[in-house]
Amino acid sequence: MLLGIDVGGTHTDAVLVGAEGLLAWAKAKTNRTDLLSSIREVLGRIVPEAGAGRISRLNLSTTLSTNAIVEGLTEPVGVFVVSGPGIDPAAYSIGEHYRVIPGCTDHRGRITSHLDLAAAREHAGACRRAGVSVYACVGKFSPRNTDFEETLKELVHPQADFVTLGHEFSGQLGFGRRVHTAAFNAAVWRVFNRFADAVQRCAVSLGMSARVNILKADGGTMPLSMSRMFPVESILSGPAASVMGIMAVCDIQEDSVILDIGGTTTDIALFADGAPLTSPEGAVISGRPTLVRALKTRSIGIGGDSAISLVDGQVRVGPRRLGPAMCEGGQTPTLTDALNVLGAADLGDTAASRRGLNELAAKHNTDGPTLAQDAALAAVTSIRAAVIDLTRSVNDRPVYTIYELLEGKRVTPKRVYVMGGPARAMSGLLAEAFPEEVFVPESYAVANAIGAALSRPTLSAELFADTQRGRMLIPGLDVEESVNGSYKLEQAEADAARHLRGYLEHLRIPDPDALVETVEAQSFNMVEDDMLVGRSIRVKCQIRPGVLPGYRKAVGCRC
Repeated sequence: MLLGIDVGGTHTDAVLVGAEGLLAWAKAKTNRTDLLSSIREVLGRIVPEAGAGRISRLNLSTTLSTNAIVEGLTEPVGVFVVSGPGIDPAAYSIGEHYRVIPGCTDHRGRITSHLDLAAAREHAGACRRAGVSVYACVGKFSPRNTDFEETLKELVHPQADFVTLGHEFSGQLGFGRRVHTAAFNAAVWRVFNRFADAVQRCAVSLGMSARVNILKADGGTMPLSMSRMFPVESILSGPAASVMGIMAVCDIQEDSVILDIGGTTTDIALFADGAPLTSPEGAVISGRPTLVRALKTRSIGIGGDSAISLVDGQVRVGPRRLGPAMCEGGQTPTLTDALNVLGAADLGDTAASRRGLNELAAKHNTDGPTLAQDAALAAVTSIRAAVIDLTRSVNDRPVYTIYELLEGKRVTPKRVYVMGGPARAMSGLLAEAFPEEVFVPESYAVANAIGAALSRPTLSAELFADTQRGRMLIPGLDVEESVNGSYKLEQAEADAARHLRGYLEHLRIPDPDALVETVEAQSFNMVEDDMLVGRSIRVKCQIRPGVLPGYRKAVGCRC
């Protein structure tokens, strides 16, 4: 059996899925200051019912890394940047301990100016005196020569708890994205690892021996052990769980809109020809572009617990969340309270909802039902506007899906799928706002946790080959082989895929439908004295994200 947990901003959902379908589910309020307590609560309800020994895998979607970055709760990072000419490194400055170290590697990976070790030692000393203990070292063109980054790591290692190197994330050339990715990864390392430690202790205390995975931004999962080194990969796993959830429970074949309406936010995603769209360059976090592969999603501050306010006579919903709805003991009227007053929902103390809306309305010379109607209209109007804006931005550039690049494709949604706690209550209002058909699947309340549970492991492998030296290696799989001078990129792609499939078999991960895709491929000619002396080849492949087909049949419904 598979266990999936989605830690949202308002609720933490857990589901247990077996070959027969959805076997059990639990929902708890998310304790934003102690996420583990929420996880422990839902595990405590699910695991005894299932039997700890029968659960083979736990997939976890968490907002921890995203929230830490967005809310400024990360620790300071000592950032060492080696840029070289032709670029202004100040444009990528991040944090208070950012320093450019003189030195230069050209686009061929050749060192044209040696690293200024004195400047590096000076910055390391300043960071040590400031109490900094996590670091990011990033060099321009580092995927083609890692020497500078490795040297800086060795320099700061004695005073560091953790060091991130820019070349570890991607072979793509994107210096600014690499700087941001490495800095964010170091910034959330400690808070994420404390969380991971606690999750493992909790699982052991309940007698579980299941493999624990973290949902990534691209909709795949990675082992918890791997996520400890690359916690930035867990950003945006909440929206990814929404996308994977709708893929699990509905057989989508056309252009569609996905809305996951939670307590704090509404996550929006688009499908083209039945496949979710991706962000090909990488996710954007707090306005900074990164190299983190991600599904194309957008979040807005509209949810069931979004506060209702009036500003200059205009009714607004969100983006603030000032606690739970009044029907659940809160002090401020929310969207959920408005839905109660309208009769679209019947949650908690509906009298408290009416009282709260009436009191707020009286202060602005209106009545409770009218205010509730205006609030609901404001919410769906904001959601509709965000969908239009996202669709327009997607259609202004090439469309990438999780499967392929669709040349010349324009996304024209035919259906809107709605999930999340308020989905059923909002469906009628959304149907009036959207010209497309609005559909709410049966498992709308826990679809995101189902998506987390069924997301396919997307293990990856990176191959490096140097035909001049006659060597090919895949460090993560402990593979090293000899190659000849005619070794080409196509052979490297085939070798990387073959060894990754072999590794899956070694791990005994049963997934016969898993497809290996190449996500990065580069072949760089090495020239000496105007003669080609070899090729430097780098290939990264991974299991394509998706949901496990056998379980998908069990949880699917007619959509």
